Amino acid sequence: MPAKRLQQYLDQQGVKYRVITHSPAFTAQDVAEVAHVPGSVLAKVVIVTLDGQMTMIVVPAPKKIHTDTLAQALSAKEVTLLHENDFREQFPDCQVGALPPFGNLYEMPVYLDAELAHQPEIVFSAGSYRELFSLPVKDYLRLVQPKQFSG
Repeated sequence: MPAKRLQQYLDQQGVKYRVITHSPAFTAQDVAEVAHVPGSVLAKVVIVTLDGQMTMIVVPAPKKIHTDTLAQALSAKEVTLLHENDFREQFPDCQVGALPPFGNLYEMPVYLDAELAHQPEIVFSAGSYRELFSLPVKDYLRLVQPKQFSG
């Protein structure tokens, strides 16, 4: 079941989205494969501390996060990858590992890889291991207002 908070928010904002149901998958690359979605439009959410503040980083599914490269891209002094146990309580309506890239709904800043910002659509986990949402990138950018970065 998708995160109710997300679904209600999109409905309230009048955003048209598509729900993609797939067999359970746990890594971003596996999700892209079973859902028949290109990895270039599938958003992967990684939670980090950025100079001490819990932050959501959103990158294309195939991309690996390197803290040194990310720190440089974000002009940060320190970036630390967080373990799921460190932020599980922040997302009570989501299965761990299936976080939607809507940090604004969870009082968390969002940084979006510019590669995703230039796609026509963004596809992302909707809080469960079985469902994805797809919506136009322009709507995502308008609603979330993420800071963009390259790297």
